[in-house]
Amino acid sequence: MRKLLVLFLMLGLAACDGASAAPATATQESFNLLVYSRTTGFRHNSIPDGIRALRELGQQNGFSVDATEDPAAFTPQNLQKYAAVAFLNTTGTVLEAPQKAAFEDYIRGGGGYVGVHSAADTEYDWPFYGELVGAWFKSHPLLPQSAVLVNEAPDQPSTAHLPARWRILIDEFYSFRSNPRGKVKVLLSLDEKTYLPDPNTSLILDFPNIVSGSMGDHPMSWCHENLGGRAWYTALGHEPASYSTERFRKHLLNGVLTVTHRVPADCNP
Repeated sequence: MRKLLVLFLMLGLAACDGASAAPATATQESFNLLVYSRTTGFRHNSIPDGIRALRELGQQNGFSVDATEDPAAFTPQNLQKYAAVAFLNTTGTVLEAPQKAAFEDYIRGGGGYVGVHSAADTEYDWPFYGELVGAWFKSHPLLPQSAVLVNEAPDQPSTAHLPARWRILIDEFYSFRSNPRGKVKVLLSLDEKTYLPDPNTSLILDFPNIVSGSMGDHPMSWCHENLGGRAWYTALGHEPASYSTERFRKHLLNGVLTVTHRVPADCNP
């Protein structure tokens, strides 16, 4: 029953939100994007939807997309083909030491990074990656649900099209092990009063009316340039139907264009 309700709500959102993202105001230079979706932990069933959306956005906006789950793609020679690498709902340990070294060099040399949702649930023992993504996943509510996001950067490409307060009908709202604010430019934050709390807070089973989150100040999307290349992360993207809504597709597209410097953006904290 819950799955049917989730599908009904998300299809309704997609119908009224639109199914494609209009091209952004960007430079016309083409580029290549590598989408990496390897998982060694939980696997999101939205991965194919995310790959399909990014390929469609590439066709509409003049960039090519290669998708892989093969860590052998992370060599110095191969990475130089790409303006950015997107970690799309990766989980667990997804690269070995030589591949990590190649990716570190790529980022420090100016390569771009896009992280989507469980990209923050990845490589917990790799300090460089933790700094790159901005914060590691800690927990999420018991079920995907509705919540309100606050647009903190209406002047930035990936949030300029969003209202001041954006209600998401269904997603899995992450809390993080640390708050990245101060080290990154926060783009979206979560109004914790608008959703049920994480399972380890507030004794939800005894007090089901409590509607507070676990971070207080709760960033959900951000960007930075702390390691050489530009990095952009969004905690959204759990649900397959998200990738067919215009607002999320524009958010994702302009994240890609932000890290590849195809649109003017300010990622200073």
